[in-house]
Amino acid sequence: MTSYKGVDHYATVRERVNDLFRSTESVQAIFDGVCAILTETLPHHTWAGIYLVEGNDLVLAAWRGPAATEHVRIPIGEGICGYAAAHGESIIVPDVSKDPRYLQCFAETRAEIVVPILAGDRVLGEIDVDSNQLNAFGAADQEILEELADRLASTILKGDRA
Repeated sequence: MTSYKGVDHYATVRERVNDLFRSTESVQAIFDGVCAILTETLPHHTWAGIYLVEGNDLVLAAWRGPAATEHVRIPIGEGICGYAAAHGESIIVPDVSKDPRYLQCFAETRAEIVVPILAGDRVLGEIDVDSNQLNAFGAADQEILEELADRLASTILKGDRA
């Protein structure tokens, strides 16, 4: 996919993520790095977070964006994030104001995508990305985030989150 000025932002994300995974084995550094890469490389990704399943909750493990979210612990089944975790499926919300599941974090958020981090059928966590643009996310975003989720699942399973 090519975007503004012919730059393939998704290829840049893949390249930067490959470099990140080659440069460290620290699970926390990988989480932090993935969030940074998403918000720095994809202009419509204004906030990115990684939540991990702890018991019956999603717990924020890393984030990058203009401000912290108040939603650092979300019960599975609650909100868009909790729904994605409960059902183990990716969700694209073109307009958060029209989705009753949406838990508002930021007044400027207009769209959201949530992709579960899966090990088989087991949900380990998820990647949550917000945008301040309506209809910001499409198939290319889902594809790159699902690729990242697969890599994060392997990292979580072999790491200790240190």
